[in-house]
Amino acid sequence: MLNDMSENHEKSSSEPPNGSSIDEDNERDRPDREEITLPSHVPGSGTLDRLVDTARDYARASTAENTNKAYAADWKHFTRWCRLKGTEPLPPSPELIGLYLADLASGSGPFPSKSAFGPQSASRPLSVSTIDRRLSGLAWNYAQRGFALDRKDRHIATVLAGIKRKHGRPPVQKHAILPEDILAMVGTLGFDLRGLRDRAILLLGYAGGLRRSEIVSLDVGKDDIEHGVRAPDSGGWIEIFDDGAVLTLNAKTGWREVEIGRGSTDQTCPVHALEQWLRFAKIDFGPVFVRTSRDGNRALENRLCDKHVARLVKRTVLDAGIRSDLPKKARLALFSGHSLRAGLASAAQVDERFVQKHLGHASAEMTRRYQRRRDRFRVNLTRAAGL
Repeated sequence: MLNDMSENHEKSSSEPPNGSSIDEDNERDRPDREEITLPSHVPGSGTLDRLVDTARDYARASTAENTNKAYAADWKHFTRWCRLKGTEPLPPSPELIGLYLADLASGSGPFPSKSAFGPQSASRPLSVSTIDRRLSGLAWNYAQRGFALDRKDRHIATVLAGIKRKHGRPPVQKHAILPEDILAMVGTLGFDLRGLRDRAILLLGYAGGLRRSEIVSLDVGKDDIEHGVRAPDSGGWIEIFDDGAVLTLNAKTGWREVEIGRGSTDQTCPVHALEQWLRFAKIDFGPVFVRTSRDGNRALENRLCDKHVARLVKRTVLDAGIRSDLPKKARLALFSGHSLRAGLASAAQVDERFVQKHLGHASAEMTRRYQRRRDRFRVNLTRAAGL
């Protein structure tokens, strides 16, 4: 969903109607000036000012970094749209927001082209899920500025309902990576330092049913976290035992533990792959998965970004020849980092409750969305009804 936010987000070199630059105009729409501050009747002091800064840091940490970036992009797009229409984003107007949603759905634009002297072109219609996310971003941004946006107002609710009815489509799900797929994928990797790292990423992500952000945010051990010096980009830690590894994750739904048992052979065991990577990379502190030197023979200090996981999955899918019946572009579109998580949910032949707990889902219904075709026709209600 976050990737969709760039679909309708072009840069403009033109100026708004009042002649000031867009960046200068946006300055007064940023929440920094309206966010947590001292009460007007309380005089400032060094101690109180530092507490204000601390409170702001906590407020920013209330939502994930990617969510903050997406919401900031939503607000930037909306304020720019308002100025191009000759209006202002504040205070919130349900009527105006209803028109904005209609514009996003219809792609009627126009937005200035990339060239300052080129013709204006209509923007591309956005998906229903992206429009819904944009609306959530606006509601959040208004709240940060002390305003309440009523999403149930008829000017918003009825327009959004019409958009969903007219343009709604079934969700597009990435294909699950099955057991034979993951074995073929890790088989394409070498045994240099980079290969050891990528093998551990794939096997750990698959066996743990992990999100790509959860994989790269792991640290070695919990000592730093217990002493309150955890890095801001850390999302949990790994502890290795004789029977397997325990991952403690600070996920969307809060802290949770994921147990990853040892595999049947060293070649397919995620814990063994992890141990090999940590051993040869000489990592006993800090991020688990880091970048390597250009020659692939030395581990660096920088933590990998989550996009590496997606790129790794796509590359090894191609190298392993998975779905070779399709063109390259179609194959790349079928798989992503999320395919590891869906693969575990689809392939693990155990009670659904264990899969739900492993993935950290609040409901069994969410878990079933990840189980690609696993339960189809297992219960035949047609025959049960006597036909």
